[in-house]
Amino acid sequence: MSLSAARPSPHITMPHRAMFRNHHVPSDAAEARRLAALDMAAALRAGRCPTDRAFDRFLPDDLRGVSGHYWTPVAAAKRAAEWLNDLKIRTVVDIGSGAGKFCVVAALVGQCRVTGLEQRRSLVASARALVQLFELRDRVSFVHGALGAMATPSADAYYLYNPFGHYFFGPDHADPSVESSVTRQAQDVATVEALLRQAPIGTYVVTYNGFGGRGPATYTLIRVDDTLPNPLTLWRKERNTPRRDLVRRRPSLGFV
Repeated sequence: MSLSAARPSPHITMPHRAMFRNHHVPSDAAEARRLAALDMAAALRAGRCPTDRAFDRFLPDDLRGVSGHYWTPVAAAKRAAEWLNDLKIRTVVDIGSGAGKFCVVAALVGQCRVTGLEQRRSLVASARALVQLFELRDRVSFVHGALGAMATPSADAYYLYNPFGHYFFGPDHADPSVESSVTRQAQDVATVEALLRQAPIGTYVVTYNGFGGRGPATYTLIRVDDTLPNPLTLWRKERNTPRRDLVRRRPSLGFV
């Protein structure tokens, strides 16, 4: 039996009782989980690619069950981080960061600082716990808030994995403050499109399976990986206004 579960002796004096209650001794299972997370961190830093099943065991049970539908696969996050590392990107914002899977993998593989923006408070709490487990609090942080209701953190690059829609993560993550409607989805997409239009030249955008809208024609495709379950693309803003000759020939120029 661990110390945290043991019943204190009735002969312990009051000061020792208080010390006993406040001193946290991790259980064997918690310590094994921490060591397993550090082993996975070492594997990712060494260039290996653990399976999603292996990574997802560090998520809460209910979020583990929906990970394959909503969270970025390890292989996609690893590839994106490698691209950003090659370009010496220092800061990345994950819009709609969910349980923090992309943020953690990207920080372990690359050298950038990652900020996740997420509107569901319960997911932010889970993401912060994941960051603490992987000992990344110095490079990964999360902001709780809805897109457009607060200033989006500025960054060298933005990451988008189809973040807008009606998603269900289980009853424990139902949040009445989060609006799920076609109108709200259209507003969020328009907010991202405006953010990308206003971003400075040299800003990068990584999309995995798009974001539901169309990026400005001022961005140029730099890299693409179509070997993953969904397309992974990297774009760079090259100018503030689109080239007129290209827009005339291809009115839909931009990215999705």
